[in-house]
Amino acid sequence: MTKLAEDVIFDFLHMEAVKYMYDQCSNEKHSEDDATSKLEHMGYSTGYRLADRLSRESLRFNDELDLLKYVCKVVWSAVYRKEVDNLRTNHQGFYVLHDNAFRFFTSMSRSKQYLEQAPKYLALPCGVVRGALANLGVQCVVTAEVTTLPACKFQVQVQRA
Repeated sequence: MTKLAEDVIFDFLHMEAVKYMYDQCSNEKHSEDDATSKLEHMGYSTGYRLADRLSRESLRFNDELDLLKYVCKVVWSAVYRKEVDNLRTNHQGFYVLHDNAFRFFTSMSRSKQYLEQAPKYLALPCGVVRGALANLGVQCVVTAEVTTLPACKFQVQVQRA
């Protein structure tokens, strides 16, 4: 599969945003949590606006699972040019999105050094998922985990009143 020019630009923009945030926090004596928070917020606002634009012509969703499926198929495809590989749920507000070849990790080496750095690149995507779901009416907490490159998992815990 060949990458389109805008895909390459998006990949570089993401890498530079992560590098900039972490460099800025280390220069200003802020914690890495500050950089992670800023990246997650960038992703949240992006996901929120993207879901607003993409869902204008969509049918109404029947339940929470339909909303998650929509994010896994439509929103994920719009951002990462592929659908989520697998969606799991316990039917009690906990969902796991599996991406076996996450776009930002496919070109990374599989060495331990990169595995340790990989979580930095997941704050923005976590925000995209959380923002898209917030726009669709689902408040949640999204976390991510990497055990082997290029795969990763995003855990979505729905916050119910």
